[in-house]
Amino acid sequence: MPENIQLLSPRLANQIAAGEVVERPASVIKELLENSLDAGATRLEVDLDAGGTKRIMVRDNGKGIEKEDLHLALARHATSKIHALEDLEAVATLGFRGEALASISSVARLTLTSSRDETGKGWVVSAEGREMETQLAPAAHPRGTTVEVRDLFFNTPARRKFLRTEKTEFNRVDDTIKRLALSRFDVSISLRHNGKGVHNLRGGTSRAEKERRVAQLCGPAFMQNALHIEMERSGLRLWGWVAEPAFSRSQADLQFFYVNGRAIRDRVVSHAVRRAFADVLYHGRHPAFVLYLELDPASVDVNVHPTKHEVRFRDSRLVHDFLFGSLHRALADVRPGQKDENEEVAPQVSGVSAGEFAGQERMPLSQVAPQAPTSPSGGGFSSSMYGERSSPERLQQQMQGYGELHKPYGGGVQEAPAVATGAQGSWAQSIPAASDEETPPLGFAIAQLHGIYILSQNQHGMVVVDMHAAHERIVYEQMKAAHAAGGIQAQPLLVPVSLAVSEGEADCFEEREEVFTALGFVLQRGGPETLMVRQVPSMLHSAPVEQLVRDVLSDLLAEGSSDRIGNKINEILSTMACHGSVRANRKLTIPEMNALLRDMERTERSGQCNHGRPTWTQVKLADMDKWFMRGQ
Repeated sequence: MPENIQLLSPRLANQIAAGEVVERPASVIKELLENSLDAGATRLEVDLDAGGTKRIMVRDNGKGIEKEDLHLALARHATSKIHALEDLEAVATLGFRGEALASISSVARLTLTSSRDETGKGWVVSAEGREMETQLAPAAHPRGTTVEVRDLFFNTPARRKFLRTEKTEFNRVDDTIKRLALSRFDVSISLRHNGKGVHNLRGGTSRAEKERRVAQLCGPAFMQNALHIEMERSGLRLWGWVAEPAFSRSQADLQFFYVNGRAIRDRVVSHAVRRAFADVLYHGRHPAFVLYLELDPASVDVNVHPTKHEVRFRDSRLVHDFLFGSLHRALADVRPGQKDENEEVAPQVSGVSAGEFAGQERMPLSQVAPQAPTSPSGGGFSSSMYGERSSPERLQQQMQGYGELHKPYGGGVQEAPAVATGAQGSWAQSIPAASDEETPPLGFAIAQLHGIYILSQNQHGMVVVDMHAAHERIVYEQMKAAHAAGGIQAQPLLVPVSLAVSEGEADCFEEREEVFTALGFVLQRGGPETLMVRQVPSMLHSAPVEQLVRDVLSDLLAEGSSDRIGNKINEILSTMACHGSVRANRKLTIPEMNALLRDMERTERSGQCNHGRPTWTQVKLADMDKWFMRGQ
């Protein structure tokens, strides 16, 4: 091993740099397309062979490169996008390091052809992984740039052997194209593979055109189950589409998040999204979303990683709270009948596996606006639970006796006549005719099936409700509202609990003591590495307090925030609500069933129970007609 310090050759330096930014064909295409977008291109063409390992061609209609600059385009650390440190602190372009083309040309045969005018006259420069010498020659080319990359890793066989099969490499290219296409709706993009067309995406800026592209890339089922959101606060703007919880995924494969147009992966963002879905997502499932965060470029650092997939926010807590609050409110506002009057009910999803809740028609596409937190009130069965300070015992008492607490719904809506009851269920002979304007979103109850489901008729067809799951969510939301209105009930400990912690954890507690105080904990530092727990929330008197405090401190040190205590309280409330909800085989009258439906229409997150299972589904009349071949 040589001991003398030597300068690396240009070729070796670029090959080392290539190891950071050029992993496979997909990363080459990402760098080339980002350069094209930074050049103002409105049309992108991608053509590749063998998954990109043999040939990659990217053509754009951008502003092109001057003849005098072509040799610099392939030089390392040469860029037109930043000139001073001040530019780096507020980067607005996708690329700016000046390493991509130099790195690619060091491990492949690269040809770059470009023109700055409409005369068709251009210049071509090429390099083949040698000592970075370039060859310049005239070439016919329209305004814009074409980059062709052949034989990737031809001179670095150790890197080439890490490439996967052609199909795998193409799938990664396709994913890269999707991510970029979702970031720039105004740009037309085409993709060809082995001579066959794969994508031909037309550019557009209207909401309908954007939703068409999202449906093309994420599937029509996503858009049929998506909520459009647009919220702005404190210099932050969040917009895009988030799928309702019933359209959850077994993998996190339908999650696209952009910061100022750049696709990123970030712990702050992931944690905020996870928290927003915590109360409505079935365990082990993943949410689906296409979301865009816009903020001042100076408040986000994109120069964290060579691939620029990661960012660092100047005020990560502000971003986290804004994302969580916006998504939490958007999901809470999704209730039966909550839709934009100008939009039609989303068509029912078909061809989805049972694991994806096949046949679920959740809410229609809707524009969700931020609102102040609301709680269900008035009418229904459970109005006695509001406006009262509630101890755990009182809350438990309030859950007893579903029929005793409930009154028939009397909001001026006609009700079905009395029912006849049989061994397998109960049914109504008929329901009165009503116009669409008079029919509630979940319609009128007509039967109870097997003591489990409520069958209801609305203007679209038939609604089936899981009565226990629906009532569980209603009671849970009521208990959370009552608990919040009454404040955190705390219980002093007769004998304080002593915790041995690290000095860093103890310092963290003193810096963030308000987190514990706001949730009913009273802690005191007993020494450099000791904390004394003197008071705990009443609901957590039997919980493992020591472990909970340690976990919260760990979260605060790692993430800057923690929701463990709140989650633990909600977990207890959820269990109490589950046990206090109407059980299977409880016979309900038609007025009781209608009252439950009306409560669902007023209750936040009523589309899912506390465990994330769907509470209702819609069966359209047109689908029932198909069952019996009516009109055929």
